[in-house]
Amino acid sequence: MNLARKILYSQWVRPLLLIVVVLVAWDLVIRIFKIPPYLVPTPEAILQQIVAQWPMLLQESVPTLYATLGGFALSVLIGVPIAMLVAASPLIESYLYPLVVFSQSIPKVAIAPLFVVWFGFGLFPRMLVAFLLGFFPVVVSTVLGFKSVEKDLIDLAKSMGSSPLKTFFKISLPHALPSIFSSMKVSITLAVVGAVVGEFVGANSGLGFVLQRANGNFDQPLIFSALVVLSVIGALLFVAIDMLERIAIPWHSSHRARLLDRT
Repeated sequence: MNLARKILYSQWVRPLLLIVVVLVAWDLVIRIFKIPPYLVPTPEAILQQIVAQWPMLLQESVPTLYATLGGFALSVLIGVPIAMLVAASPLIESYLYPLVVFSQSIPKVAIAPLFVVWFGFGLFPRMLVAFLLGFFPVVVSTVLGFKSVEKDLIDLAKSMGSSPLKTFFKISLPHALPSIFSSMKVSITLAVVGAVVGEFVGANSGLGFVLQRANGNFDQPLIFSALVVLSVIGALLFVAIDMLERIAIPWHSSHRARLLDRT
């Protein structure tokens, strides 16, 4: 009985149960209100389309995945150092932080065509759009992580003769890592969106291109099939970052697991 209850309340089983409930409710609503398939397809029709078009969907997901991972990597490699500079110096913060906020307020769909004009129809423009969407949460959350380090700990380390580099790796970075990984989880999902936006504007491959083509043909089952594949990609990438977090900072992951067990 306890084992069954533990499985039922597992953090992996709960979302799966919710998905099943949503799919059943979706199917019932379509049947009860007799919604035509050209508006909203049934879950069964979507599943059949995924099975029928799986080779094509799998092939088209590869460019989207490349653009997502490339944009995410740029977000982390550029966003984390900028956040460290902002957190370390109020002067740098006064110059850079408003520009970061300003860059987030620019609609990415509006500037994506410029990237196509400047860089062509290759992978790089899509990576840039994914980077712009994933960059902001990395900077904001990382800045908060470094600023949350207690100054008493820094002062204590300095009083004991610790060098600035050693203080950074022993105190500041470990305290900021949970925030960095949290920002990475948000960034990786936004990077998927950015890659699709880039494919909408200028691409002849990728799931965004599939969505655009299916929308032009009013192929609703294919649209929802591509959306399902995109959701799976985003979820798998999120899980990958979560697993990396468990390996990199096991003390934080174990603490979070205990909190989840209590609920």
